[in-house]
Amino acid sequence: MISPQFVRITLAPLTVAAAFLVAVGSARGQDLTDVRMAAEPGVGGAHIAFQYDGDLWVADRDGSDVRRITTHDGPETNPRFSPDGRWLAFTGEYDGNSDVFVVPVDGGVPTRLTWHPGADLVRDWTPDGSGVLFLSQRSVHTNRHAQLFVAPVDGGMPERLPIPSAYTATFSPDGRRIAYTPLTEATAQWKHYRGGRTSRIWLFDRDDHSVVEIPQPEGRSNDTDPVWIDDTIYFRSDRNGEFNLFAYDVAAATVEQLTFHEDFPILALDGDDAGIVYEQAGYLHAYDPSAGQTERLTIALTTDLNETRARYASGDRWLRGHDVSPSGARAVFEFRGDIVTVPAGKGDARALTSSSLSHERSPVWSPDGTRIAYFSDAAGEYQLVVAPQDGRGEGRRYDLEGAGFYEDPRWSPDGRRISFTDNAWTLFVLDLGNGHVTEVASEAVYGPVKTLHHAWSPDSRWLAYTLNTPTYFQRVHLYSLETGESRAITDGLADVAEPVFDAGGDYLYFTASTDAGPVRQWFAQSNADMELSQSLYLAVLPEGVPSPLKPESDEERPGEEPPPGDEENEAAGDVDVEIAFEDLAQRIVTVPVGEGVFRGLQAGPGGQLYYL
Repeated sequence: MISPQFVRITLAPLTVAAAFLVAVGSARGQDLTDVRMAAEPGVGGAHIAFQYDGDLWVADRDGSDVRRITTHDGPETNPRFSPDGRWLAFTGEYDGNSDVFVVPVDGGVPTRLTWHPGADLVRDWTPDGSGVLFLSQRSVHTNRHAQLFVAPVDGGMPERLPIPSAYTATFSPDGRRIAYTPLTEATAQWKHYRGGRTSRIWLFDRDDHSVVEIPQPEGRSNDTDPVWIDDTIYFRSDRNGEFNLFAYDVAAATVEQLTFHEDFPILALDGDDAGIVYEQAGYLHAYDPSAGQTERLTIALTTDLNETRARYASGDRWLRGHDVSPSGARAVFEFRGDIVTVPAGKGDARALTSSSLSHERSPVWSPDGTRIAYFSDAAGEYQLVVAPQDGRGEGRRYDLEGAGFYEDPRWSPDGRRISFTDNAWTLFVLDLGNGHVTEVASEAVYGPVKTLHHAWSPDSRWLAYTLNTPTYFQRVHLYSLETGESRAITDGLADVAEPVFDAGGDYLYFTASTDAGPVRQWFAQSNADMELSQSLYLAVLPEGVPSPLKPESDEERPGEEPPPGDEENEAAGDVDVEIAFEDLAQRIVTVPVGEGVFRGLQAGPGGQLYYL
């Protein structure tokens, strides 16, 4: 009999109580005579400002005479000089919230201008220097957009500008117009994005509320961070590939590319009549419009680089991937990018890796308990590492094929292969003996939520996995390791997920739903008001094996031997999974546990099925 159960695994004894020494870098490795990672430049008169080491710094225009302006534990960002060059406006994350502050350029006590519990982000000064332009969501009902406000420097309530939605913004020199981007930017997570949230720059007239858009090429581009100087708007754009500096002539309505970086994007910029300063490849660069030339600035400063010192780190907030050893004696975790095993009761935590220069992730324990597999980018690109679980001896590294950022590794029960997926939703199988990588299948239908599930048969000869149909319904496929062929076993008329073989190899469990589709992918919002419901099913794989859910009844049969006892929990011995594909769809039955939302299907011994 099948025993569906709700199981909660409590790992209280497996808490990572030990603290690990974390070497996040070395101050001796930082060249403070030519620092990298100076960010978010601001420009005003004879000075530039930038953010470094979590604080704001001011330097002369050529990058010399650097001095620290702020020292608060909270980060300060978005420095902007007042029109007279005497003040810096910035966003300070003090007291657990981001607000607008101003501070003298020569240093001093910052003055707070906003007090709203939401985030207020500095964008610019008013041309007359009487207020600071900032972004806030204080007057909107959704977190999908924000609005522009002006905070008076001399105190008073901020004034909301009549622009429905904005993100980056700057005033024209006469204050009559505002150049702004109406939407938050998608490029932070999607390089070369060309969808509905493509960033564009609009010029808003404060007198008649008319709008002019800076022209974009056919196929769109992302234009952002406008800086308005005289009759020219400087901005950064990815219209020709990587983000570079462009200029828009307001009178002629023409766009010109000014820089041609191909390695790394321009990330931020600011400027005045004397030129533009922008951030690129970790350095600050000065662009001279009159000469059409760029010079990289050399920034030399003195700081203790507190974040680079070695320190102890502890706590479950650093935990990511995890797995439990076959016997349950230890658990393995990804802890701050390293692989750590922890005892269930007695003993100490054991770090299998210890490096601040690489990221180890997604650990899984081998079926025999002797090895742990995980991904590591120590070689520059991610590899799969199979290492002794006790930390003694070197692990073997395997080069992988695919789109990178691999995840979801799963051992075959015989310990000879590992299946995994990549960032392009492609399923692979790695042979640990010869290192050969085989592509099993690839997801052709994109969705923002990864749904490719895969599971091994108990004899390691089959791999069950799911792929989306064009209607966002998943189908279950079975891949044969012997023939290299796949066959779909569900018809695509229901969303089928989380296939898993039972321990005896006779059944394949999975969830199914007929009302999923767009509900499962938030990116398609046509049915966003629907609620997902699922049921549990099993497919009887071989012919001649009765359904485990067939009604049973003990009857008296005169002259017959008494029926044997329940032997489900006896040792099954070697498993040989046989699959009869013909009429397999007719051998799919419902597991009688009712409807719900099911996750984490896992088969146990004796016909047990565990789920959440």
